Amino acid sequence: MRKSFTSFIFILLLLTFGVQCTFLEKERNASIWENPVDLDLDQIIKRGYIRAVVDNSSTSYYIYRGRRMGYEFELLRNLASSLGVRLHLIVKSDIEEAYVLLNKGKADIIAMNLEMSSERKKYGNFSSPLGEVSTVLVQRKSGQMINTVDQLKDQVIHIPQGAIYKSQICSLSQDSTFSVGIMEVREGREQLISKVLEKKIDYTVVDKDLALVNATYNNELDVSLEISEQSPVAWAVRPNAPNLENAINSWIAKRKKSGYFATLYSKYFLNSKNSYYRSNSAFSSLGGNKISAYDDIIKTAAESLGWDWRLLASLVYKESAFNPEATSYAGATGLLQLMPVTLERFGVDDPNDPYQSLMGGVNFLRYLDKFWRERIPESNERIKFILASYNIGHGHVEDAWKLTMKYGKNPQYWEHVSHFLKLKTDPEYYRDPIVRSGYAKGHIAVNYVDDILILYNSYRVLVEP
Repeated sequence: MRKSFTSFIFILLLLTFGVQCTFLEKERNASIWENPVDLDLDQIIKRGYIRAVVDNSSTSYYIYRGRRMGYEFELLRNLASSLGVRLHLIVKSDIEEAYVLLNKGKADIIAMNLEMSSERKKYGNFSSPLGEVSTVLVQRKSGQMINTVDQLKDQVIHIPQGAIYKSQICSLSQDSTFSVGIMEVREGREQLISKVLEKKIDYTVVDKDLALVNATYNNELDVSLEISEQSPVAWAVRPNAPNLENAINSWIAKRKKSGYFATLYSKYFLNSKNSYYRSNSAFSSLGGNKISAYDDIIKTAAESLGWDWRLLASLVYKESAFNPEATSYAGATGLLQLMPVTLERFGVDDPNDPYQSLMGGVNFLRYLDKFWRERIPESNERIKFILASYNIGHGHVEDAWKLTMKYGKNPQYWEHVSHFLKLKTDPEYYRDPIVRSGYAKGHIAVNYVDDILILYNSYRVLVEP
């Protein structure tokens, strides 16, 4: 009776969700596949940043003690540096959605350890292989263990939406009577591994590298059954971006030859002890929801400032990496790296006291907010002016604001003002009669703002409010 009931449930699941052994079937007729956005390397370099899709996992991209980490992340950061652009990340677990973003021009690379397949080549070009990986079944040792592929008959396997695992599982079918239920969900690979451990699902399928990393610190996991043999994995780019594809391939060849790939692979895949601590720490976006040991006082301080606490945390990380005893070469100290004169001005008696130094910085930020409030009424834009002022001084930012008006641009938009702030290294601009603060390395302040906002975006996506 129990077996009949189980079979009934399985058939019901198949009828409800189906086993569709094609990739991106729902999007097949979309015009973006025939006419992807025309955006290649020269345009990416001109705008100054490259956008890549990654997933939040211990081998791809995550936050640990406020710092951005991950195998794919470090590779992408190195690539962006070699291209002379900044790196913007888009965190997704849905591979189908990643391909849509790619072809709409909202992303430039899909860096999700993609197995190369003829079906996927219809929707994007692959880079040179970054490595090889096989696929394994993830299950509990205490559950209904699957020891051979034949035993997968009539079982239900949960996988991420759009993953190559679907076609791999479909290819296991030996005859018309061999059926496997595939449940596609909008969750990442590591989330599904956690669900297996929590007994919310019985099986999932992931890359062997990722499975082994998780199995090293979860003895309950069994990852011994291979679903597919080793095959090349790569990144995906738009099919009409040949210059970007060539640049990536050239970079891959050089970094492999230098040993960079091997060193990075060892860091994330072979050092299981470090992987365990990073993934299970309360200060990891994978194992907890804390950014630092000072989250509570940062939240209190941010509330008094009217900011998202994760934005203030991004500023603190940029300034001191959450080290209250940090001291710069210029003598700035504390969590928000204030100079002695500023500490005194904003009421800080003990610069080594985390709360005092933090509130001193917040009082300075409040002062800057008041300075810019009437000139920049839109709060999201004003924050950029405040951050730049915190870094380089509001006098230099005010000079750029005046130059923006003089040259007929909009002084309420940071994009326009930052252009003139960067020009403050040019005598034609810093000697202008309306400029009061003189020469400045404005590009450093512009990059400073970008760094904080990029980090904030990661905190906002990966850490709960």
